[in-house]
Amino acid sequence: MGQQDIAILEQVTAQSRLQGLDSTYAVIRRAASEGPERTALNFLRAGNAQEAPVTISYANLFSRVTQTANLFHDLGLGARDVVSYILPNLPETHYVLWGGEAAGIANPINPLLDVDHIVGIMNAAQSMILVTMGPNTHSEIWSKVKHIKDRVPSLKYIIQVMSQNDHPEYAQDMDILQYEAVIDRYDGGRLDSGRIFDKDDICSLFHTGGTTGTPKMARHSHNNEITNSMMVGLAMEVSSDDVGLCGLPLFHVNAAIITGLVCFLKGAEIILATPAGFRTPGLLPDFWQIVEKYRVTFFSGVPTIYSGLLQVPVRGADLSSLRVAICGAAPMPSELIRKFEKATGLILIEGYGMTEGTCVSSCNPLHGERRVGSVGLRLPYQQLKTVILDGDGHYVRDCKIDEIGSVLLKGPNVFSGYLEPSDNDGIWLQDGWFNSGDMGRLDEQGYLWLTGRTKELIIRGGHNIDPAIIENALNKHDDVMAAAAVGRPDIYAGEVPVAYVVLKPDAKCAAPELMDFAAENIAERSAVPKEIYLLDALPLTAVGKIFKPALKQDIIKRVIQDALGDSGVLFTISVEPDKSYGTVALIDVDSAAGEEKIDRMKHILDQYIFHAKISKKDLKKQG
Repeated sequence: MGQQDIAILEQVTAQSRLQGLDSTYAVIRRAASEGPERTALNFLRAGNAQEAPVTISYANLFSRVTQTANLFHDLGLGARDVVSYILPNLPETHYVLWGGEAAGIANPINPLLDVDHIVGIMNAAQSMILVTMGPNTHSEIWSKVKHIKDRVPSLKYIIQVMSQNDHPEYAQDMDILQYEAVIDRYDGGRLDSGRIFDKDDICSLFHTGGTTGTPKMARHSHNNEITNSMMVGLAMEVSSDDVGLCGLPLFHVNAAIITGLVCFLKGAEIILATPAGFRTPGLLPDFWQIVEKYRVTFFSGVPTIYSGLLQVPVRGADLSSLRVAICGAAPMPSELIRKFEKATGLILIEGYGMTEGTCVSSCNPLHGERRVGSVGLRLPYQQLKTVILDGDGHYVRDCKIDEIGSVLLKGPNVFSGYLEPSDNDGIWLQDGWFNSGDMGRLDEQGYLWLTGRTKELIIRGGHNIDPAIIENALNKHDDVMAAAAVGRPDIYAGEVPVAYVVLKPDAKCAAPELMDFAAENIAERSAVPKEIYLLDALPLTAVGKIFKPALKQDIIKRVIQDALGDSGVLFTISVEPDKSYGTVALIDVDSAAGEEKIDRMKHILDQYIFHAKISKKDLKKQG
């Protein structure tokens, strides 16, 4: 499929597919009407192929979503009010997400965030209701919620899910309700509010995953979520015969849209694989048996998941039902793609998306040429281009073919802006184009190749880490004069955070002490740097700002040196800017090296997300 094929698809795919779907609630209502007895969800609590699943039909799903919306309405939630949830992956999470969108605005929150970040999100959203896990032996969420309640003035009600009833310290608190105890009081056939939806109503606030300050919250409309689901469904050819496995968290758009609303839109089945999803230790070892038992046809993951699955023997499991595996959120090393496809026989589709584009903006085609290393073609109904911007972020011109520039998005899936007005400064260009903050190039056939990020985010296993949280923590140390954090390429996680530090004159602090200090002062465990390098000075721009591209080049050089150091081959490394890849590592290998050793070096380097080129030179004569 090329750009011309996408244009034809857009013309022949009638918008009447979405006629009458003015809300995500209408999507679920239609699915229940067309196939009430069809399975919507199969919930695996333990994550193994032997357990009996909790099966929920589309009729049950619609009824519970409606009851949940009516519960929220009864508590006073209006169309512009916010219900937040801090929940693992449960059937109730779906009820709360889509019931929240039916009654008002849903605000999913990452349970792994620290209390201060959760409080910041809820205060920014002015949350009226919080749905969360109650006190029980299987969740630590309530221990956080206890410290949240009195710090969010707008919060009127807390609804506990799966709460144990032997906690008298909370029994007298009348604004704390237990979901299971009250939900069946409400009508499951219609919305008590009598709400008339507008497709452009804001239905959700998804936070963007930043770990410094309060994460930005992207405002999604019903139209954003429905149209992006349609776009993904078209690209992946999802039908009512499909079975999607959900192992990613439902506070994130990937799970909510790809293995959520896309399936509901098509009347497909979802395997909800444990409350903790892929974090459940027993899920990956039994993954292929689950695929065989439930005839899973697709799933979505991040590079770390695919690395983990490569370590799990298929053991004769029948994988013939699997059509496609989807990878997004972080760059995928080309060698990992080749290994995974060879081991499983699957088609692995790389894509690109962001919360601001609802979920997915481009992906490699299911049919036709898949270009390993690219994130594919734009999805139908969405425009995508690369442009040159000036130093103030203003549009100069469109990029030429294969010229690196800023990636812009425009279309019905692109959000209308962040909740906080100041967060919208500089993100829009003329004619409604959104500046993604990513850098990339479009080749002659329209495939997008990402080359870097203007935002300098570190992406660890699909999790966005803002370097500022590391830098701010290190700068609190009395001996630190300056600090800069970047991502170090990593075979398993794609990137892991590291930091470069300049100490004050006469300071005696060593790197291990700074590592301990960082661990104590960085609340987000994934943001704690894996290594700290002490320098005499940080590279600076002409105006005195830290020049991080030089640090990125340095860390790539260090990684290559470590990876190839015991190869028994004489080599030199230079890391330079590149017009096609943003950055490229050039490795000169002594001409006396045998081809077998050089092939081994190439194999090692292919496991990383950076681009590397190996050339032969007579290094012994030079040195």
